[in-house]
Amino acid sequence: MTHFLALIEKETDSCFGVSFPDWPGCFSAGDTLDEAIENAAEALTLMAEDWTEFTGTEIPTPRTIDELRNDPEINSRLGRVVVAAIPLKLSAMAV
Repeated sequence: MTHFLALIEKETDSCFGVSFPDWPGCFSAGDTLDEAIENAAEALTLMAEDWTEFTGTEIPTPRTIDELRNDPEINSRLGRVVVAAIPLKLSAMAV
């Protein structure tokens, strides 16, 4: 199963926000950490199912944590986020 790294952020008096560095525009949120991770997996799956049709490109290749650390934009955020591996669960028809 393929996993993509997600960045989870939480500001005071806000919900947990989740974004995917390898999936521009894919984000989710939840009132609890567990809910945020569950919602993130659903958002990732929904985006992946239509990705090729809408973008004309293949599903992105997941980057490693070392590759994310070497990305200056992501590296600048790593001190404020939790990094989680979110599974990409595609149906047989979507593959």
